[in-house]
Amino acid sequence: MSDEVAQGDLPSDSNTTLNEIQHSTVLLVDDQMIIAEAVRRMLADQEDITFHFCNDPTNAIQVAAEVKPTVILQDLVMPDIDGLTLVKYFRANPATKDIPLIVLSVKEDPKIKAEAFAHGANDYAVKLPDKRELLARIRYHSSAYIHLLERNEAYEKLEESQRTLNKELAEAAEYVRTLLPFPLDDEVDASWRFIPSTSLGGDAFGYHWMDDRHFVLYLLDVCGHGVGAAMLSISVMNVLRSQTLPNTDFLDPAAVLSALNASFPMEKHNNMFFTMWYGVYDKTTKMLTYSSGGHPPAVLITGPNHEHVHCEELTTPGLVIGGMPDAEFLSATCDVGNFNKLFIFSDGVYEVFKPDGGILTIREFVDYLYEFASKTEVPGDDLDYIIKFIRSLQGKEGFDDDFSIVQFSFLNE
Repeated sequence: MSDEVAQGDLPSDSNTTLNEIQHSTVLLVDDQMIIAEAVRRMLADQEDITFHFCNDPTNAIQVAAEVKPTVILQDLVMPDIDGLTLVKYFRANPATKDIPLIVLSVKEDPKIKAEAFAHGANDYAVKLPDKRELLARIRYHSSAYIHLLERNEAYEKLEESQRTLNKELAEAAEYVRTLLPFPLDDEVDASWRFIPSTSLGGDAFGYHWMDDRHFVLYLLDVCGHGVGAAMLSISVMNVLRSQTLPNTDFLDPAAVLSALNASFPMEKHNNMFFTMWYGVYDKTTKMLTYSSGGHPPAVLITGPNHEHVHCEELTTPGLVIGGMPDAEFLSATCDVGNFNKLFIFSDGVYEVFKPDGGILTIREFVDYLYEFASKTEVPGDDLDYIIKFIRSLQGKEGFDDDFSIVQFSFLNE
């Protein structure tokens, strides 16, 4: 059984918090009561130090778990268990493995010192040391241990906060995904890939028939990352789907971007703005009308047949949406040939680091799209090949920004 001499106790509850540890807590493990009394007297007038004594080394681990010392003083020569073995036990036990341990020995022997440190001791003192020396050692090691506990607690709180944030981001990403349109395989063939980054960006996209003749398609990218950016992109997408912009002709891309710019000023949305590409395809005239605001160009690969195709970058002058209240947006048109593949995407698709450390440019990405997609005789889903290419280029699976790309083919025969 252990015999304790103490001047005040810490709560023995295993859930003791750092706020309850305001001073050093010393546990002396020694079979000699005279040593315990001598140490107690040295510490008796120190209000910032609590003293505990265990005279049975076989119970030392249990007593340490109960009193939660910030420093352990331990004799090397005791009955029933070798002192160096006990040091190993302290270090092997999860509850005591980090607690500073000062070995007390009657010998000033370099070999014994080396063995003590090799087994995990933090310090070595010939007993009994001078009071000032003992106090200095106790406070030094105890302070370091308390700081370690504080860092560990802060890190655990940070990890918990990160887990909560990751859960919220995953939920937001899943919500965005539920709002994205179904793939199409009819008069318009439409497929897409949406791979949210670990911090979730503000990508969103959609497409739908306005009437029997006109097909609307768009993609937007909110600046920044996180739930706020995702929520803004969802708000914009819902406005477009419900067509609730006042006095707006949704068949006029420039008018749509102007109305969005007026409805979503950045100063009312936590200084967040977004880029956008918006198009309207007329199946009767085989014309595509489009407008962009600060967004990467859409890429159209088209021609009369597979053997005679060319590549067009579809973009118009225009600032980001929500950045300037009086920004002007323009529309442009292009013909869509019998063979056609249209790609709209966010900058997260191509702004990746290459093996040489440089960033893939939009020019390089467009050249890749043209070289790859023009080789396929029958229009179809090329997106998995594009993802594979980008992942191999950057050398990792995940993306630093949302990866959003939509591919369309229009049945013009």
